[in-house]
Amino acid sequence: MSAARSALLPDTALSDTRALAEQLSAQLSPSALQWLSGYLAGAAAHKRPLDADSSASDSLPVTSTATVLYGSQTGNAKRAAEQLAQRLGAEGVAVNLHRTDAYPVRQLKQETQLYVVISTQGEGEPPDDARAFMDFLMSRRAPKLPELRYAVLALGDSSYPDFCVIGRRIDARLSELGATAMHPRGEADVDIETVAEPWLDAVLAQARQQTGAAQTTPLASVTPLRTATPSRHSRERPFAAEVLGNQRISGRDSLSEVRHIELSLEGSGLAYAPGDAIGVWPRQSPALVEAVLQGTGLDGDTQVEHKGERLALADWLGQRRELTRLTRPLLAAQAERGDHAALKQMLGPDQRDALARTLDEWQLLDLLQHHPAEWDAPALVAALRPLAPRMYSIASSPLMHEDEAHLTVAHLQRGHGAAARWGVASRFLSQVEEGAQVPVFIESNERFRLPADDGRDIIMIGPGTGVAPFRAFVQQRQLTAARGRQWLFFGHRHRRDDFLYQNEWLAAHQAGALKLDVAFSRDQTDKLYVQQRMSEHGAALYDWIENGAHVYVCGDALRMARDVHATLLAIAQRHGSKSTEDAHAWLDALAADGRYARDVY
Repeated sequence: MSAARSALLPDTALSDTRALAEQLSAQLSPSALQWLSGYLAGAAAHKRPLDADSSASDSLPVTSTATVLYGSQTGNAKRAAEQLAQRLGAEGVAVNLHRTDAYPVRQLKQETQLYVVISTQGEGEPPDDARAFMDFLMSRRAPKLPELRYAVLALGDSSYPDFCVIGRRIDARLSELGATAMHPRGEADVDIETVAEPWLDAVLAQARQQTGAAQTTPLASVTPLRTATPSRHSRERPFAAEVLGNQRISGRDSLSEVRHIELSLEGSGLAYAPGDAIGVWPRQSPALVEAVLQGTGLDGDTQVEHKGERLALADWLGQRRELTRLTRPLLAAQAERGDHAALKQMLGPDQRDALARTLDEWQLLDLLQHHPAEWDAPALVAALRPLAPRMYSIASSPLMHEDEAHLTVAHLQRGHGAAARWGVASRFLSQVEEGAQVPVFIESNERFRLPADDGRDIIMIGPGTGVAPFRAFVQQRQLTAARGRQWLFFGHRHRRDDFLYQNEWLAAHQAGALKLDVAFSRDQTDKLYVQQRMSEHGAALYDWIENGAHVYVCGDALRMARDVHATLLAIAQRHGSKSTEDAHAWLDALAADGRYARDVY
């Protein structure tokens, strides 16, 4: 601060201002702080300077107000939205940042500048926190929006057929309601930055032009306040976590190999809460890399330069590229290079089911074997999607296991010998030895948190490895002497080989700290699943929920989570005497209140 400015702001005022800022930073959430930083930047642009020469204020830009909405299942859309809000604030735009389930939809008709960052999940579904917003926007209740200017950044995964479909639907619906697009929709794959960064630069250039900031002295960059010193490690700068233990916890006769892995976070500065996830940067199996090189006839020692980086082809394939997930763009490239009519037909609009099966069941090796084509090394590197980290729910409480994070990992594998196919991260983690290092970071999951009131009951539904976060929940509530009851529904194939963490659950149950219901689908003639156990106890489940219990679901999104959702609706209709419409409204209200949370994948 200049001497002239300091003279006009007494030391006591500076002290009071600093104290107020510190108090706010300690009390507000990161999202609220992001909004506040943008708001203050906009307010500062409107203020007349405090010095005697007030004429300079006439040249300051006129600011606008923008709303940034995000819907995020894994945190990617949230990060992109926060970055957008911060950078808009630095351009002198007052910003309101909202998660979609916290946005008052009645405000939509008053908006004039709206940015939407939204992901698509599974088979064309919105993230959980955006379901109610999507229902409103697509309904007859949505208002006409002739004054609204908007931009959409859609996030998705091109290994699914409905790539970015939620962003496309929002874009089309806003246009249908009379709004005007400020910038073409961005569609980002899992290598988000490739699309997101140019899109952000473009919309920020428009914001700068609108506020007139390009013709004036730029405002100081706004840095959001934080409640604590952040770790120096992140998704872009992962921590090399030492493996403390790697133990198989499924029986030797189990059809699935499930491993309990313990990682050291000592010295990392990384902190997590129960419900959060660990992001793991895997490496491809050397055997798979060699098989791909043989399948393409390429030399792994060939040097390839791509986007300013030069590596041997084998290193690109082993460390930087997806080999176990196919994408629609890759199928299209293979079809063109090999002139494969069957592949081209599969990409047609009437072949969605066949495309979905191929993307789900095939890997790069299958594509190379069934539909060969000529590739050169640079073209192959450019066509393959960048390798992305994999997320695993943390299966430990930081109170019980200080400076550690535990994972529950199912080794995804099908076939044997030369026909064997596996998941990249589960293969990597299943084979990592004690003492080795794994690149990791923490992925916060604010929507999957224990109740702030420890007197609330919790209902946990987690078949298979979906039980992982509930191990953290039970440990945390044990050490904090939580007063609320706990009810776990767990399911798998066989009790003898697949009862993950059996001793821990039984000990908690016998101590009266855990109500436990299990379903082992293959231990009887008729298959039995957790949703059937839920139906059997429907009256008690409904009573728990009506008396304030929080419901958590973790696991497979495409089948289990849908079946559990349908079961909860049926329970509300049967034991709450609700109509179909009222049951849906009841469950939506639970979700909006944070009492129905899902961590599904």
